[in-house]
Amino acid sequence: MLNVLAVGDVFGEPGCAFVKKHLRRIIRQENADLTIVNAENASLGSGTDPQDAQLLFDAGADVLTGGNHSFRKYSAFGMLEENDCVLRPLNFPPGSPGKGWCIVPVKSGLRALVISVCGQVFMDPVDSPFFAVERLLDEQKGRFDFAICDLHAEATSEKQVFAHRFDGRIKIIFGTHTHVPTADERLTALGGAYITDIGMCGGEESVIGLTYSSVESRYMQNIRRKGVAESKNIALNGAVFTVNESTLCVTAVKRIKYTEGDLL
Repeated sequence: MLNVLAVGDVFGEPGCAFVKKHLRRIIRQENADLTIVNAENASLGSGTDPQDAQLLFDAGADVLTGGNHSFRKYSAFGMLEENDCVLRPLNFPPGSPGKGWCIVPVKSGLRALVISVCGQVFMDPVDSPFFAVERLLDEQKGRFDFAICDLHAEATSEKQVFAHRFDGRIKIIFGTHTHVPTADERLTALGGAYITDIGMCGGEESVIGLTYSSVESRYMQNIRRKGVAESKNIALNGAVFTVNESTLCVTAVKRIKYTEGDLL
């Protein structure tokens, strides 16, 4: 059996510090053979700079996926071009820095195609994730053994339709972006696994990673203040997917949540 660990959006310095301290232990505990981390909020809660990307790799990440904030740090453009394992969404416009997929070797010589893609509903304008992924799967046919997709999207309906559309062709589909984990993890009809959102690595008592005090005025007085990352009660949320190495079907999916207390 082969285990894939997916970690939800790492939020700011508190999330990066937690990953730096604990991710390798979590990888060992979950017996993970491949670790995918969503990093689009790693640097000050918006984007990923090269320093934070390297921190996540040093902590044990094999692939970093992106999202709507992938281009917030201009310093990331060179990294996106040079490091195949730092991804931005596949369906960003042509000519955007970097790419939205990579093929990585995993256990038993298997090759995993890892895809990062953004949704369209309630999101910044991007190309269709459906057509972009269809093209990619056709282009890379025969070059990988199984596919994994991080769908960074707001609407649960869009994520669910995507999972149905690619069932069997993409073995592991997990959602990110909302920072709130969902309780709908399941095995699919054609040998895959799906969960709408795997959550984040950030403050549990927060507004998607930000302190209540820095966000409350937005809703009470329509005043936007600078967001401050919550630094207390950090939790890492994600999911682990178990793949049968012979059939390449997913045999198990489970949500995970680790706090500092769990790792003492």
